[in-house]
Amino acid sequence: MSSYGSSNSSNNTTITPQGAPNRRNTELFLLIFAVMVPVFAYANVGLAMDGSLPAGMLGYGCGMGGLALVAHLVMRRFAPYADPLMLPLATLLNGLGLVMIWRLDKAGPLIPKNYPAASNQLMWSGLGVALFLGVLVLLKDHRILQRYTYISMAVALVLLAAPAFFPSRPEDFGAKIWIHLGGFSIQPGEFAKIILTVFFSGYLMVKRDALALASRRFMGLYLPRGRDLGPIIVIWILSILILVFETDLGSSLLFFGLFVVMLYVATERTSWIIFGLLMSAVGAVVVASFEPHVKIRVNAWLDPMAAFGPHPPAGATEQIGQSLFAFGSGGVMGTGLGQGRSWLILFATKSDFILGSFGEELGLAGLMAIFLIYGLLVQRGLRTAVAARDPFGKLLAVGLSSAFAIQVFVVAGGVTGLIPLTGMTMPFMAQGGSSVVANWALVAVLLKISDTARRPAPEPAPSPDAEATQIVRA
Repeated sequence: MSSYGSSNSSNNTTITPQGAPNRRNTELFLLIFAVMVPVFAYANVGLAMDGSLPAGMLGYGCGMGGLALVAHLVMRRFAPYADPLMLPLATLLNGLGLVMIWRLDKAGPLIPKNYPAASNQLMWSGLGVALFLGVLVLLKDHRILQRYTYISMAVALVLLAAPAFFPSRPEDFGAKIWIHLGGFSIQPGEFAKIILTVFFSGYLMVKRDALALASRRFMGLYLPRGRDLGPIIVIWILSILILVFETDLGSSLLFFGLFVVMLYVATERTSWIIFGLLMSAVGAVVVASFEPHVKIRVNAWLDPMAAFGPHPPAGATEQIGQSLFAFGSGGVMGTGLGQGRSWLILFATKSDFILGSFGEELGLAGLMAIFLIYGLLVQRGLRTAVAARDPFGKLLAVGLSSAFAIQVFVVAGGVTGLIPLTGMTMPFMAQGGSSVVANWALVAVLLKISDTARRPAPEPAPSPDAEATQIVRA
């Protein structure tokens, strides 16, 4: 028995005054690994492309290590019981993304109109970690967010609709999802997914009984009453409007899919999943039949090699075809970091198609490892939802984890040709300041929920009456 107790108090476990392990030492050990892997990858790229170690290798390693250490120290103070894996996983993904963006910057002379992006992405990553720390410090309890349920809905709708009122630029390629102010640009939809999840969690926590119990049976399915269909109809219409006015297929899939998943979790009714899939399919088919931008992307998905023919159709793009070539040339083990030719995808290779670069240079094995990292991060979020003690925290953790998972699926599906291309950014890895900052905030909220869920319950205060009774009996 004593040997079992000593094994539990290993060097990777910090014992708090209450006697419960909080796993912060485990997190520190994993953070060291999460920093070392990108640093070694950085060195590998430099050796492969220039035959020498990169000049900025020491600065890159110290910068990443410093950010990770500060985040870890703040976690020890403000979220001591939080999950020990989320921060190292996010750090590893962010670091690998920075390495690949820098590698693609090195191919600058080969890419027309190439803009070095690694330095900007490093700056945005620092801002993302700063927001991460701000959420940990300022958000004392995640249940406070429940007070702002309907305010969150209003803010999210403003963020989603705002890009439609700003002029688009040629580099937006038809999608009005950015707000440009001088040389500064922001993608408000990345932040809207977090705020909208807060609204869904607060709303469904109140309405879950009506949506789960008040239903009618039709052909083996439990369908909700007409008045209970209001929220899902409104969200469906909003997703279609986003798709029409902003030609943003990715956000439409993300927000509608997020709501259907949370609705299913709240009510445990499979009929909501079937009903939601039917509505999304009908909306997508109708919009794709008359919206030119969406139609081009659907046609490119149906025939990704059409752009290489003698008479390519109008609007045909080589991106999906080049991405498939990159995956094919990478094979199982890849060509090696810095030795691929994924820069032929041109400008998109640093955004959503950065997955094609990883697929070529790390191969199928490396790509599966990246998907496992994403899957593990989602799994820890869902595990946090299971451990949460309050219904709002459960729904919020499920929603944030589902939003993250849906975004990974939508991007990976578009790059690999599984679904039409959406133009969203791969979380943490792709070039995009709004995306990396918003995803760091998402992880911070999950960690605050995890800290509350894993925190040991306080010991009950001794009762004076019980002590008096024991004295009398003695």
